Amino acid sequence: MTKSRLEAFSDGVIAIIITIMVLEMKVPPNSPLLSDLKPLIPVFLSYVLSFIYLATYWNNHHHLLHTISRPTGVIMWANLHLLFWLSLIPFATGWLGQNNFAQTPSAVYGVVLLCSAFAYWILQKAILNSQGCDSALAKAIGKDFKGNLSLALYLIAIVSCFFCSWIAQAIYIFVALIWLVPDRRIEQALQS
Repeated sequence: MTKSRLEAFSDGVIAIIITIMVLEMKVPPNSPLLSDLKPLIPVFLSYVLSFIYLATYWNNHHHLLHTISRPTGVIMWANLHLLFWLSLIPFATGWLGQNNFAQTPSAVYGVVLLCSAFAYWILQKAILNSQGCDSALAKAIGKDFKGNLSLALYLIAIVSCFFCSWIAQAIYIFVALIWLVPDRRIEQALQS
């Protein structure tokens, strides 16, 4: 297995995930008025948030895979583990949007985000283990403040769903925004 094949497979899966997610937004039948789209606002907002998450994963995954020369079996399984959790985002997004950000769908959405982040961390560790602690990736990641902060915030958001789901939504948006700012650590480490 070459690195480019692993990257192409992952890109294809993420593209399909995004496609599935957008197909979940159903057009109201025989509704030519703009006001007829009002019930779709929560569905659209959950789609936008999830699209940002998937775009961020795609971008960071791309940089992460550029640090390897040849994927090992452990890296390939860790990558599939990440893709599994990312593939659940359309379900969690649809349930969240269709139910106006209710408690249980918000918590499930958070669990999917938490598991996706943890799976990314596992993939990152698998790559680090194959490269050693002096690798460019190890230097770029350092203590991984944003990654660790994200995991903690997802846990807080999941718990807060049962008290006030809007707090959870604010946390999900906040985490998406901190990752929306491009993380150039890996790119810079590879150039030096």
